[in-house]
Amino acid sequence: MSSVKVLNMAGAEVGTVELNDSVFGIEPNNVVVHEVVKNHLANCRQGTQSALTRAEVSGGGKKPWRQKGTGHARQGSTRSPQWTHGGIVFAPKPRSYRYVLNKKVRRLAMKSVLSARAQEGKLIVIDSIHQDAIKTADFKKFLAAVKAEGKAVVVTPEVDQVIVKSARNLPGVVTSPAALINVYDLVNAEYLVVDQAALAKIEEVYA
Repeated sequence: MSSVKVLNMAGAEVGTVELNDSVFGIEPNNVVVHEVVKNHLANCRQGTQSALTRAEVSGGGKKPWRQKGTGHARQGSTRSPQWTHGGIVFAPKPRSYRYVLNKKVRRLAMKSVLSARAQEGKLIVIDSIHQDAIKTADFKKFLAAVKAEGKAVVVTPEVDQVIVKSARNLPGVVTSPAALINVYDLVNAEYLVVDQAALAKIEEVYA
């Protein structure tokens, strides 16, 4: 089993922790990670686009000119698709883009991303992530102290509103409880900053 340093919020080393190789030591599968990210983005789509077909556009009840003898092509309505202000052919309508991936695929993708971050040295374990007051400046100093400036996912054992509100104005910083981490956020971030208690929860779920 590999080990990683445990830091405090000031950036000082306070110990080490052993990482479970079945979660943080596998060979990353990039194909599966791509599939899960694509699934995540598809599930996030609202699918609310809508346009009017010729049956839904107002007007067009009267035949614009008689059938024969004018020299024009025959027309039955001014709301046919070839007319200005006419309906849309095969108009898009609200729909769901959601689809489901197998649980094993999702688990493999998560373990692949966690392993990749550990192998890159971008996994930062903190003994306890906490703040007494909502203060963005203090949270920014914490990230600077542990060398996680930039895009980072900060994982806490449970939802901590003080941490969430302290971090929400920092560009590229995402906070999440251990139970709700997702592959997209981990792929999109450069650093993974994890509370030691949250690390134990992640290993409990994915080992």
